[in-house]
Amino acid sequence: MGKIFEAIDPDLSAWIKRQHLFFVATAPLSADGHVNLSPKGLDTFRILDPHTVMYLDLTGSGAETIAHLRENGRIVFMFCAFDGPPKIVRLHGLGEVFTVDSPRFVELVKDVAAFPGARSVILAKIDRISDSCGYAVPRYEHSSDRDGLQRWAQNKGKDEIRAYQAEKNARSIDGLPALW
Repeated sequence: MGKIFEAIDPDLSAWIKRQHLFFVATAPLSADGHVNLSPKGLDTFRILDPHTVMYLDLTGSGAETIAHLRENGRIVFMFCAFDGPPKIVRLHGLGEVFTVDSPRFVELVKDVAAFPGARSVILAKIDRISDSCGYAVPRYEHSSDRDGLQRWAQNKGKDEIRAYQAEKNARSIDGLPALW
């Protein structure tokens, strides 16, 4: 049976840190807007305190999370156990975006490895923490992280990344402002 937690306690924090994959979901306010669900990997997620989390957001083909957070702030993170005992954890809250040119960005990423193509930090104040059984989640074995996004960003360089972001990340698929 599912449980509601008052905070991200040390046991839950340790469990989250062991997961190699998490999902981020956001949505615009418009009923005809598109809900976004993005898988995230690499060592980019951090628990800052029992009610605050963040992750380093890397350049991608879209910027839905950024656009939705700037519009309404709603966000949910989901972690699934793909090995060990079954479990799903969801962290609901309100998020903010701090782009690489924000003074807060440098402060927030001090304990995160540098990744080429980083474009922002997504910071969220968590107001609901819950778990559920995960009995239907299949088992998968983590063999390694993929490095394609890092190689792509490294090969492009900072100027080409900025140009790509200006072209592909300026607006969401629903036309909401994202990066610029």
